[in-house]
Amino acid sequence: MLGHRALAPEDYFAILKRRWWIVLLPLLILPIVSYSFSYTIPPQYQSQTLVLIEGQKVSDSYVRPVVTEDLDSQLASMKEQILSRSRLQPILEEFNLFGNLHADMDDRIEMMRKNIEIKPIHSEIDRSGGLPGFFISFKASDPHVAQAVCSEITSLFTAENLKRREQSAEGTTDFLKGQLENAKRSLDEQDAKLAEFQQKYMGRLPGEESSNSNMLSSLDTQLEAANQSLARMEQDRSLTQSLLAQATQSVVPSGSSGPVSISSAPNPALDAEQAEMQALQQQEADLTLHYTSDYPEVIAVRRKIADLRKKMANQAAGPSTSRIAGGPATVRDNPAVQQLKAQLRAADLGIQEKRKEQAQLQANISNYQERLQSSPAIEAQYKQLTRNYQTAQAFYDDLLSKMNTAQMSTDLEKRQEGEHFQVMDAANLPDAPFSPKRAVFAMSGAGFGLALGLLISGLLEYRDTTLRSERDVWAFTNLPTLGLIPISDTPEIRANTGLRRLLRVFQFGKKKQLAGAHG
Repeated sequence: MLGHRALAPEDYFAILKRRWWIVLLPLLILPIVSYSFSYTIPPQYQSQTLVLIEGQKVSDSYVRPVVTEDLDSQLASMKEQILSRSRLQPILEEFNLFGNLHADMDDRIEMMRKNIEIKPIHSEIDRSGGLPGFFISFKASDPHVAQAVCSEITSLFTAENLKRREQSAEGTTDFLKGQLENAKRSLDEQDAKLAEFQQKYMGRLPGEESSNSNMLSSLDTQLEAANQSLARMEQDRSLTQSLLAQATQSVVPSGSSGPVSISSAPNPALDAEQAEMQALQQQEADLTLHYTSDYPEVIAVRRKIADLRKKMANQAAGPSTSRIAGGPATVRDNPAVQQLKAQLRAADLGIQEKRKEQAQLQANISNYQERLQSSPAIEAQYKQLTRNYQTAQAFYDDLLSKMNTAQMSTDLEKRQEGEHFQVMDAANLPDAPFSPKRAVFAMSGAGFGLALGLLISGLLEYRDTTLRSERDVWAFTNLPTLGLIPISDTPEIRANTGLRRLLRVFQFGKKKQLAGAHG
C-alpha cells in the first residue's frame, strides 16, 4: 500500500524485511560487474614534476626587475602558448601519441591537451598570494611515454620563461634607449636656445640687476665728475683767452733796436666770438644733461662750437698789425703770446677729449638704464627657457637611470640570475596506473546496486494492494475495524488472500453496523 497513506518508520522496516533480497541482490552483483568492467579499460599512467619559482639572486634594492607581471598571469599566458598546436604537434608526432585511435590531428591534439594538467601551488605561509611553484603532469597509456612527455613539457615551460623574460628586458632596454636619444636631442635643443639667449642678452639676465644698478651709479658719479672737470677746463680756457687778448695789445716790431710802444685799439670781433663760445658751451652742457650725444640739437651745437673754434684759431694764428709813427709796420708774436696760444690749443684739445668722454659716459648710462628697464621682460623669457631646460634635464636624467637599471636587469636575465623556474622533482616513472581506479569502480557499483534495489522495492511496494494492518484498512475504506481474524496457515486460507480477504472483512464490518443500528 505504498503511496496510499503516510508511512511510519516501522512500515519501512517491514518493507525492508519483506523485500531484503531484492535490495541485497543488486548490491552484491553490480560491484562485481563494475570491478570486472574496469579490467576492460586501458590503464593510464601519470608522470608528474614539481617546478619552483626562484627570485633573482641580486637584491631588488640594487637591480630592479623590469618584468613586474604577476606570476599567475605569467603562468596562464605561458600555459596558453605551450598548449598551442605549434608546440604540441612536434611532441605528439615524436612519441606517436594516440596513434592507435585512428583520429585526425586536431582530435589527437585536443586529447593531449586534456591529459596535460598544470596545477599552481599557492603559498600557505605567505599571505600575500605569492606563487612559489606549480606541478606539471601528463597521462599516457605507457609509463615511459608519460615520463618523457612530462619532461618535454617541463623543458618548454622553463625555456619559455627564460625567453620571455630576456625578450621583455631587451624590449624595455631598446625602448628606453630610443626614448633616451629623443630626450637628449630635446635637451641639446633647449641648451642651445638657452646659450643663444644668454649670449644675446648678456648683461641683462636675471641676477645681474644689482651689478647693473651699481654700474649705473658709478657711471653717474663719473659723469658728474666729468661735467665738473669740463666746467673747470672751460673756465681755464676762458682765462687763457683773456690773457692772450691782453698780451696781443703790446708787440715788438721786427728789426727795431728796442721796445716800441704801440697803441692798439681793442678788437670787438674777438670779444664777441669769445662770448658766443661761452654761450654755446653752456648750451651744450645743458643739453648733454638731458639728452644723448645723438640728439640733433646736441650735434648742431657741437658743430657750431667746432666752427667757431676753427675761426678763432685762424684769427689767432694770423699776423698782428699796428700803426707806428704814421705808417704800417709788421710785427711777430713774442714768446709769451706763443705760449698762451699753445695753452689755448691744449685747452681746446682737452675740452674736446673730455666732451668725448662725457658722451661715452652718457651712452653707457643710457645702455644700463635700458638694461634695467628691460630686465622684467627678459627675466620672464629666461625663466621659461630655464624651466623648459630643467624639465628636459630631469626627464633625461630619469630615463638615463631607468636605462641603466634595464641594462643591468637584461644582463641578469642573460646570465640566468634573475627570476627563473627551478625543476625540483624531475618527471617520475609511474609504477602503478593512475586510472582506472578499480576500488572506485567497485564502490560505484555498490552504490548504484543499492539505489537500484531500493528503487525496485519501492516500485513493487507501490503496486502491491495487500492490506496488512488496521491503518491500511482505514486508509482504504475510511471505516473502523470491528475485529481481527488471525491468519490460519492452511492451503485454503493461503489461497484466499488479497482482495477477497479485504472484501470479507469489509462485509463483516458492514453487517455489524446494520445490526447495531436496528437493535
